[in-house]
Amino acid sequence: MKILHLLYESEGDYFGIGGVGIRAYEIYRCLKDSHDITLLCKKYPGAIDGEKKGLKHIFVGTESRSLTNTLLSYAFHAARFVGRHSDGFDLIIEEFSPAIPTFLHLFTKKPIVLQIQGYTGKLYFRKYNPVYAATLYAMELLRPGFYDNFIFANTETIKKFPLGKRKHTAVIPNGIASELLGVAHDESDYILYLGRIDIYGKGLDTLLDAYREFHNKFPDVELFIAGDGRDRQTFDNAIATLPWEIANRIKFLGWVSGDKKVEAIRGALFAVFPSRHEVQPIAALEIMACGKAVIVSDIPEFRFVVEKRAGISFETGNAASLANSMKNLMTNKERQDMGKRGRDWVKDYTWERIAKEYERFLEEIVER
Repeated sequence: MKILHLLYESEGDYFGIGGVGIRAYEIYRCLKDSHDITLLCKKYPGAIDGEKKGLKHIFVGTESRSLTNTLLSYAFHAARFVGRHSDGFDLIIEEFSPAIPTFLHLFTKKPIVLQIQGYTGKLYFRKYNPVYAATLYAMELLRPGFYDNFIFANTETIKKFPLGKRKHTAVIPNGIASELLGVAHDESDYILYLGRIDIYGKGLDTLLDAYREFHNKFPDVELFIAGDGRDRQTFDNAIATLPWEIANRIKFLGWVSGDKKVEAIRGALFAVFPSRHEVQPIAALEIMACGKAVIVSDIPEFRFVVEKRAGISFETGNAASLANSMKNLMTNKERQDMGKRGRDWVKDYTWERIAKEYERFLEEIVER
């Protein structure tokens, strides 16, 4: 197949890369030798067209340090690219973002698959000004109605979109690198957060308040933050307001990958995911693959952790509830058993298996 994938975040992006980009690179790592794949990415300062990781990259839009301007420019230029060049591809995959109004169905008759990896809904109004939030909220609800083919990362997200019966839909989850299943068990005196520095969405304000209370009982246990994002400076400022003896126990690892990520996970007592909204975070699956227990917020997208008895949950946004869960897991003799159960469950979610499922669905779309 000749695949065109509209990927709004790519490796080296000035604005960072999250689960959407990581998922695409991992799946196409497994498929690039069998298919002709082109990634159509948003332009950022220093972006150059060419091959990267065995995949053709084309960057469109305007170079800007304003994310809003970059996304709107990307939407316009990506739609124009599709209108001019879609005949050279068998199908098009678009990563859904309400902030990127492409309306591709107006520019091509080629089959389009909309990949939806999350739902934000009314939480937009907690993050942005009312006008911008209302625009995103409306676009999130209305735009999928123009598409016929969908990939979702989990069943919980499907329930939030009124798609109708005529839609062709697949649930293809995120995955893990198979080598993580062989990481040897170890523990040091720290708890790990691994993910994007997004204070509200990822619940990092809740985590700081919870750690402050947790520190009173376990002063020798540090909190490691592995990740980066646009809220980094604001998060640094929040940490600076904490008492010195607490702030001094919070360590930033920055963005980690490869061996550095494995080492960060290997030494953790357990990991914490205090998100207010999520899809199926790759980081949580990776930590489970390494045999570590996790604490998660009680949003539906994390229900699988409790159902598989791979960790425990707390009341979303409630710092006292999270602090109690952290204290409980510190003394819980079942912590290592939780890690083993998580690893046993996630072993069926290797990227190689996910890629085959993804490939079958795309072939089905082209055949139809």
